[in-house]
Amino acid sequence: MKQQGAHPEDTEGTPDASSRPGATAPETAHIDEVEGDEPLLPARVHRPSDLMRLLAGVLAVVVLLAIAAFAHGTTSGLEQDINKGTGQAPDLLIKIAGLASSIAILLVPVAFAIERLIKRDGLRIADGVLAAVLAHGVTLATDLWVARAAPDSIQEALTQPSPGDIHALTDPVHGYLAPVIAYMTAVGMSRRPRWRAVLWVVLLLDAFSMLVTGYTTPFSIILTVLIGWTVAYGTLYAVGSPNVRPTGRTLMAGLRTVGFRPVTASRVESGDASEAGDRGRRYFVTLEDGPPLDVTVVDREQQAQGFFYRAWRNLALRGFATRSSLQSLRQALEQEALLAYAAIAAGANAPKLIATSELGPDAVMLVYEHSGGRTLDSLPDEEITDELLRDTWHQVRALQSRRIAHRRLVGDAILVDGSGTVILTDLRGGEIAAGDLLLRMDTSQLLVTLGLRVGAERAVASALSVLGPDTVADCLPMLQPIALSRSTRGTLRQLARERAEREREAVLEAYRQSKPARAEHGAHQVVLDKPDKKAVRAEQRAEKRAVDEAMEEAREEDLLTQIRHEVLRIRPQAPVEPARLERVRPRTLISFIAGAIGAYFLLTQLTHIEFGPLIENAEWGWVAAAVLFSAASYVAAAMALLGFVPERVPFVRTVVAQVAGSFVKIVAPAAVGGVALNTRFLQRAGVRPGLAVASVGASQLFGLGCHILMLLAFGYLTGTEKTPSLSPSRAVIGGLLTVAVLVLVVTSVPFLRKFVVTRVRSLFAGVVPRMLDVLQRPQKLITGIGGMLLLTACFVMCLDASIRAFGDETTSVSIASVAVVFLAGNALGSAAPTPGGVGAVEATLTVGLIAVGLPKEVAAPAVLLFRLLTLWLPVLPGWLAFNHLTRKAAL
Repeated sequence: MKQQGAHPEDTEGTPDASSRPGATAPETAHIDEVEGDEPLLPARVHRPSDLMRLLAGVLAVVVLLAIAAFAHGTTSGLEQDINKGTGQAPDLLIKIAGLASSIAILLVPVAFAIERLIKRDGLRIADGVLAAVLAHGVTLATDLWVARAAPDSIQEALTQPSPGDIHALTDPVHGYLAPVIAYMTAVGMSRRPRWRAVLWVVLLLDAFSMLVTGYTTPFSIILTVLIGWTVAYGTLYAVGSPNVRPTGRTLMAGLRTVGFRPVTASRVESGDASEAGDRGRRYFVTLEDGPPLDVTVVDREQQAQGFFYRAWRNLALRGFATRSSLQSLRQALEQEALLAYAAIAAGANAPKLIATSELGPDAVMLVYEHSGGRTLDSLPDEEITDELLRDTWHQVRALQSRRIAHRRLVGDAILVDGSGTVILTDLRGGEIAAGDLLLRMDTSQLLVTLGLRVGAERAVASALSVLGPDTVADCLPMLQPIALSRSTRGTLRQLARERAEREREAVLEAYRQSKPARAEHGAHQVVLDKPDKKAVRAEQRAEKRAVDEAMEEAREEDLLTQIRHEVLRIRPQAPVEPARLERVRPRTLISFIAGAIGAYFLLTQLTHIEFGPLIENAEWGWVAAAVLFSAASYVAAAMALLGFVPERVPFVRTVVAQVAGSFVKIVAPAAVGGVALNTRFLQRAGVRPGLAVASVGASQLFGLGCHILMLLAFGYLTGTEKTPSLSPSRAVIGGLLTVAVLVLVVTSVPFLRKFVVTRVRSLFAGVVPRMLDVLQRPQKLITGIGGMLLLTACFVMCLDASIRAFGDETTSVSIASVAVVFLAGNALGSAAPTPGGVGAVEATLTVGLIAVGLPKEVAAPAVLLFRLLTLWLPVLPGWLAFNHLTRKAAL
């Protein structure tokens, strides 16, 4: 098979088969045969390690500039100490060092480039040249910034008067030193100790001579090195590093170097691509004179796969539940070899490791005796017998008897050979001398793995027969999704979605079966022409009871709950409270980030406000009225939501949820955060997910309709205020024409028409049936619509009171004009992508109030007070309410 994508240097130094004593021509042609289609290797790869080094370099540059800006005394003292120490060096030594370094700093990179070109490694040289050019551009930009825009303290730390011209300053960053550092980093001199040592000696001599002669400062040298280093890794991550992953033929050559005589090698595909990088690439190799082999190849690129996921796990989970995000190849090799030998010594069936070797500087291989067989995932259900389950638990018990944790007991890590013997593979991620918690995590993982295939009852029964009830009961606190493998969590999520779909279908079927009875009862009432309210209510209660019963019958327990119940039958006193494995909960992290974003927006808004004049000129009676109207809006918002929820939901807690929404909308767009919070609140209050979404959607749909109608009505009134005739204002006419044009455009363009029809159809599929349910309850409908009207009235009155707090009788405007301005500003704020409509709402309200005749001196502080009362000041109570509801499991 023809291999592509490997770098020419990958096969450098690999012995050819024909050079081995006794090799014949036919054998040589046979040895390099690789069966199967290996995936085409990309010529370049983007390494997460390069990105991490880039971010570290940027952070180091920021820290250095911050020290230079705020620690002026420290930088000055450091420069004086260095100048005093270097000033004692002999002049002859300084001149020799300066001359030698000036020549060598150009010759060494050129010599290295020639050596790489001779070995056909031009790609690395091209990367180095690109990094050098970019570093030179960054140095020029930095020099320009320091000279013209940087603070004086930074300029003093990076420059000093030039020895040749006291009126000129030295360069803040060396224009030739940073490119050289970027070049040497990008071409990979760190992997060649001799070249690296020579170049670093040259760089140190050059820096020393520049310091002694007064042409630079210590901070300038450090900044130069950081810029070159950072630009190099940024370049490597952007364009990608040459792929040095070994190919199948490189594997064949490596096997020959450790004494094997391979004939063919075929790639064995991994079952789970999400975790394939942790297990390496696998090959089945046949030999000329012996049984076949199983070979695992691990390289740097595979180790980097899933790096950010593992880094997040290390951050979120406690130390005992995690492992290193990125091991070196040597560490990975030693760990897997150690686990393989330890597992066999413990009496467990594991693949026998017979050889290890490096495949160049960027890959290693581990050679095992061929095990054969099939994985547990590939076995049909009828072949998974109770004896096979018990054998699996026996292997795990053997590992745990020697304190060995497997850490990945999933289906494709459990192998069953032709005789039915269980073999545990994929020991690379395990640990020796493991603690009790890790051993319990192994037990819980295997319980779930077997439960996914044979059910909770058989999985628990097999574990009890081998490990005993006490050991199995002790693993219950670890029986939680975060303690399971990534592939197992994905499978559980898929099963949860399927289970929810079955429950939904059962409820819909019960609803459909009740339709004929409702239709017959309705026809009977029409014939009698005597509708009985009690009978209608009884029918509605019976319908709700039928739906609830259908939901209860269709409700299924998830696998983890089934396993717990099976264990508790044997050990009722077993601990079931999940162990705290998380160092940082996602909800806590999200809450912290959201609070930081909200604080940032709040501070940026408040820093530009002069509070003195506002407080002196304000009418505090109207300010108090505005505060009351703002507080009443939360009660109105709760009414507007509960009016479209037929189920019983506590009113006071709903009001608290609306207060919590004032915190959510400051960290998310207004049209998104409130909907998500109300939906989550209704679900936690006992409303089924689909119905909760439909209730919030119905509330939003009614609110949109009321908003449009009120905008048109108040806009019409503003047109009649100044004229005796009942003619609408030009703004209303223009708005109607604009809407008509948009409707024509949407209906005439097929793509837009299809998009709108799809969205409207999905809306009517869920929301309209919910609205029909609400229409059957007049009290709920009145509550919902009344709450919407009251909510708008509270905001309009709050804005009007804010205007009156800073105005007088000569600057007042009508309530209809204030309502139009608020409705327009609120609509724009809901559409704006900024949190809470920040910026868009303020601008719209201010411009709108000025347009209706309010002076700018009154409009600006009035809008400011209104936004403070309705957006910014409720943030802290909203945050407290959000955390309170979260602790009470109401969100």
